[in-house]
Amino acid sequence: MENSNQQENNGRLIIVAYRLPFKIIRENDQIQLFQNSGGLVSAVLSLVANQNGPVFQSTEKIQWIGFSENSREELEGQSLANESFQAHPVFISDEVNENYYEGFCNNLIWPLCHYFPSLARFDDAYFEAYQIANQLFFEKLDEVIRPGDVVWVQDYQLMLLPDMIRQKHPDNKTGFFFHIPFPSYEIFRLLPVTWRKALVNGMLGADVLGFHTNDYVEYFLKSARLVSGLGNKLHYINMSNRIVKVDAFPISIDFAKFNDAFDDPAVVNARDEARHSLKEKIIFSVDRLDYSKGIIHRLKGFERFLERYSEWHEKVSFVMVVVPSRDSIEQYQQMKSDIDQTVGKINSDYGNIYWQPIIYQYRSMPNHELVGMYTASDVALITPVRDGMNLVCKEYVASRKDRKGILILSEMAGAAAELGEALIINPLDKQDIADAIQKAFNMPEEEQTKRMDAMRERIRNYDVFAWTNDFFTQMTMLEHEHEKLKQVFLTNKGIDNIRRAYQSSSNRILFFDYDGTLAPIVSDPSKAIVSEEMKNIILEIARENTVIIISGRDRYFLDNLFQELPVHIIAEHGALIKNKENNEWMLNEHYEENWKESIRPIMDMYAQRCPGAFVEEKETALAWHYRTAEDREYATRRAQELLWQLKSYIQPELNLQVIDGSKVVEVKKTAFNKGTAAKAFVENGMYDFILAIGDDTTDEDMFQALPETAYTIKIGDDLSAARNHIKSQDEVFHFLNFMVSVKTE
Repeated sequence: MENSNQQENNGRLIIVAYRLPFKIIRENDQIQLFQNSGGLVSAVLSLVANQNGPVFQSTEKIQWIGFSENSREELEGQSLANESFQAHPVFISDEVNENYYEGFCNNLIWPLCHYFPSLARFDDAYFEAYQIANQLFFEKLDEVIRPGDVVWVQDYQLMLLPDMIRQKHPDNKTGFFFHIPFPSYEIFRLLPVTWRKALVNGMLGADVLGFHTNDYVEYFLKSARLVSGLGNKLHYINMSNRIVKVDAFPISIDFAKFNDAFDDPAVVNARDEARHSLKEKIIFSVDRLDYSKGIIHRLKGFERFLERYSEWHEKVSFVMVVVPSRDSIEQYQQMKSDIDQTVGKINSDYGNIYWQPIIYQYRSMPNHELVGMYTASDVALITPVRDGMNLVCKEYVASRKDRKGILILSEMAGAAAELGEALIINPLDKQDIADAIQKAFNMPEEEQTKRMDAMRERIRNYDVFAWTNDFFTQMTMLEHEHEKLKQVFLTNKGIDNIRRAYQSSSNRILFFDYDGTLAPIVSDPSKAIVSEEMKNIILEIARENTVIIISGRDRYFLDNLFQELPVHIIAEHGALIKNKENNEWMLNEHYEENWKESIRPIMDMYAQRCPGAFVEEKETALAWHYRTAEDREYATRRAQELLWQLKSYIQPELNLQVIDGSKVVEVKKTAFNKGTAAKAFVENGMYDFILAIGDDTTDEDMFQALPETAYTIKIGDDLSAARNHIKSQDEVFHFLNFMVSVKTE
């Protein structure tokens, strides 16, 4: 009963994808729906059926928004629903769709993401159509969406949509999954500046952003940093008022479906037929016609195999199936012609009247025939030059219930990160392909089984249903992160509660950050001086309590400002500590020297390239300041590049931390920070009142390290681990003044 109530309290699942989950066929004035059996459709269905996973309203169908090739008039008044899905067609004019789908999506984004920039066509009409189409998808969603609904946007055709949803429906959870490779920044930056910004910011409208591999995640994070100035911590991007989780979710297949198909009578017949009619060794490949699939390179690799390993002549059949795709386009027609000619040449050069080395077919394959070939073949040869994931290799492994067969897999396929037991090859290296085929043919059955078992177990455990559950689990976990980082601005009542706690306690400790907390942020850091009235209130507090000034500043600056006050000082984020009792500075025992000489030249180079930026060498840290830079936007971009380069350059054994601060990039040792320093002070005393105030990202370590009973306050509206917020630095004095005042009845 409890579970039933839980279902009623949850919203529906809305999928937005370019294509609908079924084909709509009109026959004799009747509409018939033919549901696709693809992995995404099956996975989405499992989400609603699985009561142990995310819970959606069981009484509601899955809402699916997608483009319809049918006209509006054709579908007027027709029910577009089956037992699982309610379809909501998006109608796009032929002209817009041509520039949107064939143009921007397939003639620009597809080749760029697959590392064929020479094939990419940049056309203003393309991007204009892309914006119009994304708006049409949004308008349809806007008609459908209700409070509580969860939206899952699919793929590169809809990169602008998540932010559109965020702007109008900020309370609805939104996910986005990118099904193709996300390219390195050097490729992504080929897009015009306004386009790349729109795409990155559009995707960041989602709560959870999914990619197939960690490489694609890192490439996107770098683009987000360099295009929109957004850093990340542990793959969380802080958008000030919310966070976005960017992570890898390797899409998979329905393992049980392919495993069980091994014993299907139609599959058994197809397998027996193949083994009977083909040679003793069978190689199989199946691909859609596309330049990213490496078909010509694969043929050249097989040709090299025949050239170098003549002992296999008349003993091997390479069955190569190419599924028709976009063959009305001249470039694809040329590709097919090249394949035809290459196959003909190899068969002519090496074949004879009794033996044809390559059996090539240009057609789609029915499922029983496909699985029949998977399970009949000795080798699956999967060699894309770039592929987001490639599910053919997973289907091959899942279908091998007999635990035999060898997978030869391109290192450029996303699946290579999961299927390390395959023979991993460079798809552009024909000798590598030839050698892998030879190795596969000579591999003992025991080793085949060992490799196949490991891959099968991995795909069994992380099938397409685990993939969808994983994605939505991350969305749920993000809610908990939001809860931890939510903004709670102090009201008069909240401030009065802190004042009462302060007045009723006897052993108090208070931590104050300097820049942006005790002193305002100014363009020249050397001129950020604490006011006399602020000094006086700190003095008043310090006379009765333990007060710690905790800053990233160097000790000389802080000493000069606070030497007259009875306060402890922590400088350089915890590296140097001055105790008010003996007035001496102590270097953190974990500090190690001799690291700056390798980092300083990098920072100097970036300072030279950015007018107004400068490097500050502290005793235990190096800081690259850019608050005084002449061109703020340019300096921010340079700072993001510096951050990325430092993180890439610094080896783990150096134990260095790169800090993305407020208009400063800093490098220091990881063994200490504001959190470890603050915690050490708190653990040395029985304090019944703990307060910490700060405004910077470095203060988050302090907020997280202090006990839950502490009053932690973040200045500004960025998401924070602090339990409360104050809007601006100039409110700090009034807060402290009120806190220490004795309220008269």
